[in-house]
Amino acid sequence: MRLEIKSTNRIGISQEILTIFAQYSWDLRAIEVVKYFTYVHVEETELKLLDITKSLSGVEGIIHCREIDLLPSERRESHLQALLAKIPDPIIDIDDQGLVLAINQSARKLLINSDQIDLADSFEGQCIADYIDQDYQTLLTDKPISTTITFVGQSYIADLSPVLADTKNSDGKVTGAVIILRTMNTLGRQISLMQTQKEQGIDSIIGHSAKIKVLIAQTLRFAELELPVLVSGETGTGKELLARALHNAGKRAKAPFLAINCAALPEHLLESELFGYAPGAFTGAQKGGKPGLIELANGGTIFLDEIAEMSIYLQAKLLRFLQDLSYRRVGGTKELKANVRIISASHQNLTSLLEKKLFREDLFYRLNVLNLELPPLRERRDDIPLLVQHFIQNAALQVNQKVPRVTEEAMFTLQTYNWPGNIRELQNILFRVVALNTNEIIAKEDLISALSQFDVKVELNGVHRVEDQSTNGTNTITEANVESFTESQVKNWASAQAQFELKMLNQLYPLYPTTRKLAERLKVSHNKIAMKLREHGLK
Repeated sequence: MRLEIKSTNRIGISQEILTIFAQYSWDLRAIEVVKYFTYVHVEETELKLLDITKSLSGVEGIIHCREIDLLPSERRESHLQALLAKIPDPIIDIDDQGLVLAINQSARKLLINSDQIDLADSFEGQCIADYIDQDYQTLLTDKPISTTITFVGQSYIADLSPVLADTKNSDGKVTGAVIILRTMNTLGRQISLMQTQKEQGIDSIIGHSAKIKVLIAQTLRFAELELPVLVSGETGTGKELLARALHNAGKRAKAPFLAINCAALPEHLLESELFGYAPGAFTGAQKGGKPGLIELANGGTIFLDEIAEMSIYLQAKLLRFLQDLSYRRVGGTKELKANVRIISASHQNLTSLLEKKLFREDLFYRLNVLNLELPPLRERRDDIPLLVQHFIQNAALQVNQKVPRVTEEAMFTLQTYNWPGNIRELQNILFRVVALNTNEIIAKEDLISALSQFDVKVELNGVHRVEDQSTNGTNTITEANVESFTESQVKNWASAQAQFELKMLNQLYPLYPTTRKLAERLKVSHNKIAMKLREHGLK
C-alpha cells in the first residue's frame, strides 16, 4: 500500500508520523518527504487505509491521508523508462568501474538479436569490458565524444556522454558514462540526408525528348536489378541526379545513398574515406578508428563519381571488394563485409583509358555490367523549354522575385546555343539572368550578355557556339577565319560585297552580341550595324 499524507509545513511532523508506524510495527518499505507531503510504502496485506488514518489522527497538522498508485520517485522512473523505451537507439549507462547500471529496451532487443538472450535480462551489473573490443577506461571521458566500438561482435558509432560528480565537492570527477549506440546504417542514412536536402526520384529527371524517355525506361528497369551500373556522359549532364533516381527507384531506397568524388581527394584520403581506418592506423587518426563510406552505406548504394580519376592501387582494392564484398580498414586486420551496390560515373572515355593502361580492364568489366548514357543538352533541345521554366522558377524563389517571362527570341537563343557545360551551365546562366532581372521579362540581350560573361572560351578564343541558322549547322569559326572568294563565285561587285558582309556578320555578331559592341569592333556607327543586320535578315 502506497500512501500520500498531506500536512502543514511543521518541523518534526515527519518524525511523528514515522514514530506511529514504528509503534504498530508496520513494514515500511520506502518513504519520501517533500514540502507539505510525506509519501510512504507499507507492505501489510491486511492493513486498511481507515486504520492508518485513525492512527494518524492524533498528529497535529495532518490534512488528509489517501492511497496512491506510485510514489513520486516510482512515477518518475516509470515515465523515464517509457521515454527510454521510445528511443530507437540502444542506451547503456555504466559507472566508473565499467559496470552496467541500466539499459533501455532497445539495448535489450539488441542483445536478443545478437544471440545474447540469456544476458538480456541480467546485463545490469555486468562489466561492459567483457562485451566490447577496447578498454572501458577509454569510454570514461570528461567531454562528450563519438567513437567506433564493437559491441557483442557488431560495429557501432558510440556517442559518449560523461556523468560527472557534484562539482562543488569533487571537482567534476567522472563517475560514469551514458553510451548511445548508433548502427552504421543509421549514421549512413543521416549522412545521405545531409548530402541532399530532398529525395530525388525518377520524377526529378526533366524532359520529354525521345532520348530522355528511353533513359528513364532503362533507369527504372535497372533499378530492379542488384548489379553495378556505369553512368557515362559529359560534365554537367546530371550523372549524380540519375544515380540518386536509380537508387530511389529500387529496393534500397530506404537505405543510405552516399556519394564521393574520386577526383576531389588524394589517394590516401580517398582510401580512408572509402574503407575507413583502424585505431592508430596513422598519425592523427581517431582513437577508435573511423568507418568508411562502404561500411556506412551497408545495405544501400555507393556512388563513385569521376571513377576514372582513381589511382591504379585503389582500383585494385575496389576490384577486390567487388569480388566478394569483403574489405579491411586501412591499418586493420579484421575482414569486414558490406552489402552495397556500386554506381560509378565518369565524363571521360574509359575505353580509351583502357587502351592507354590508365584504367584496369578487369575493374571496367566489373563496373560496366549495366550502362546508362546521359545525352548532352545539345542533343535534347526539345527539353530546353521545360528545363528553362524549372530553373527560372527555382531561381526566382531563391532571390525572392516574381517569375519572369522568357521572350520568344530569348528562348530561341537558349535552344540554339550549344551548351558545352550542359544542364549545369544552363542553370547557372538562368540564375544569373533572374538575379539581375528588373523588368520581369528575360530578353535575348540579357542571355547573350550572360553567356559572354560565363563562357570564358567565347572571350578568350573567339569561339562561336551558337548555331548559324543561315547554314543550318554549328558554326565554330574564329573571327580571323573570313573566307576568300574564287573567281567563279564573283558575279558582280554588289553580290560579292553582300556575301562578304553576311559571312562577316554571321561570324562576328555572336562574339560582339550588341550593335554597339560590333560597331566599336568594326569602327562604324551602331546605326549602320543595325541597318546591315536588318538588310541581311539577321536577328
